[in-house]
Amino acid sequence: MTNHLFPYEWNLSDGYPATGIKPNGLKVFGTFICGGGSTMGYKLAGYDCLGGVEIDPAVADIYKTNHKPKYLYIEDIREFNKRTDIPVELYDLDLLDGSPPCSSFSMAGSREGAWGKEKVFREGQAMQTIDDLVFVYCDTIIKLQPKVFILENVKGIIQGNAKLYAKKIVQKMEDAGYIVKVFLLNAASMGVPQRRERVFFIGHKKGLRYKPLKLLFCEKAIPFGLLKPGHLKEQCFVVRKAHKPYMKICQEGKSLGSVHPKGTFFSTQKQGRHLVSPTVVADDGGGIMVHYDGERYCSDDEYKQIGSFPMDFNFKKMKPKYLIGMSVPPVMIAQIANQIKLQWFNA
Repeated sequence: MTNHLFPYEWNLSDGYPATGIKPNGLKVFGTFICGGGSTMGYKLAGYDCLGGVEIDPAVADIYKTNHKPKYLYIEDIREFNKRTDIPVELYDLDLLDGSPPCSSFSMAGSREGAWGKEKVFREGQAMQTIDDLVFVYCDTIIKLQPKVFILENVKGIIQGNAKLYAKKIVQKMEDAGYIVKVFLLNAASMGVPQRRERVFFIGHKKGLRYKPLKLLFCEKAIPFGLLKPGHLKEQCFVVRKAHKPYMKICQEGKSLGSVHPKGTFFSTQKQGRHLVSPTVVADDGGGIMVHYDGERYCSDDEYKQIGSFPMDFNFKKMKPKYLIGMSVPPVMIAQIANQIKLQWFNA
């Protein structure tokens, strides 16, 4: 493991914050908290994470088991916004965090074709639209009035027609009294062994008069070959019959579709020992990662390191790959939270 400010290989049992970081007393609350990728990031950076809002009961149960939150609302964020019984403490936050579901903005999805349409999404098991959730979250920010907010989403939200959504987000929050800046960051430059580009809308109340935030991360890239295979389970060796002929002949860093005569299995990626891993996706049927030896798929422990999740995280009955793909890498958020603390709260 290389020497990074926030190590990608770590354990919940190590405690918080990360080695060399002191508790800062800053209070943060999350929305769309999923398995707690962001929560762990803030805790690693010394913040006091109070809990959050999650619509999926199974995921919320995993969150509760691993993070023991002070406040946990298992409901649609729309319902949370209607609440009149929110504790006073949540109206005095230093930071509010949110990662609204982003599949409708992904360049790999149907994008415009899905905007405004109701669909059953796994994260909630209910008919809902999700392209408007970025604005529902903006309403949450306006309701709770935190000093600082973060809204995380996929790169696609600032590409093509989706730019209109991004501009509306900025305009809405500026009208609500916040100064907002948009950042495109790659987890690979932040100490995460994964090429994961994400957009962060970061704003602060105008009256605080903070200096413009600068986020420039240049940590050394971590190729897949440096990761530890961990405790390999038998199922990671059970290769799909359809994949087997192409796993050995596929070049490292390429998809099996590159050697398939019909281009099939394009989402099944072969890891490169000297390359940073591609983005982990939550799709159960796609986004499979093949080990560079071509003999097996990636193990759960390898996925944990790729996503900078704790090695002793309790996923209960959920597949680690799914939850990690759904979550913001803890180390990615830890890096951002640390800079916000240094440049704004400690200034």
